[in-house]
Amino acid sequence: MAAALQVLPRLARAPLHPFLWGGPVARLASSMALAEQARQLFESAVGAVLPGPMLHRTLSLDPGGRQLKVRDRNFQLKQNLYLVGFGKAVLGMAAAAEELLGQHLVQGVISIPKGIRAAMERAGKQEMLLKPHSRVQVFEGAEDNLPDRDALRAALAIRQLAEGLTADDLLLVLISGRAAPAAHRDDRYQCHGHPSLVPEASVMA
Repeated sequence: MAAALQVLPRLARAPLHPFLWGGPVARLASSMALAEQARQLFESAVGAVLPGPMLHRTLSLDPGGRQLKVRDRNFQLKQNLYLVGFGKAVLGMAAAAEELLGQHLVQGVISIPKGIRAAMERAGKQEMLLKPHSRVQVFEGAEDNLPDRDALRAALAIRQLAEGLTADDLLLVLISGRAAPAAHRDDRYQCHGHPSLVPEASVMA
């Protein structure tokens, strides 16, 4: 027994024999490494399209707060900025935009699928929700992605806001989902079939 007790500490200090890393142990270690790499890739991909970081990559205010930069275009701010949007991710996009723009944002209207806001609340995603005294009005509709009266009310509210603007106003358009490619059309400065005099900047997700 005494001899065994003397040998055990030496075994504990000795490096593991190489054969222990072969076969199942090596495969297990490799699988764990791959799983960790996959998790990191997934988190990186999700983080790249979160509304907050995405909006901050696209929108910025100059230090004096007098100009809004949307990608490579600058717009003069003078209490003339309005916001509209539609799509599944627009709630979080609008929250991030309002956080960035602050008092420069006069009014906004967004249309989101029914249930999105409740889902964000249940998940505890406070950063994806508008503040209690937000200047952005939210319409929920199109349950199960089907047009309904609530979706029509949302569209009419967006149209009413857009048509009430003047040439001195700015309209920030947030688009999420399958409708996004439509913003690339040549008539992106058209509003409901009529030439628009309102400078427009689009942000898509």
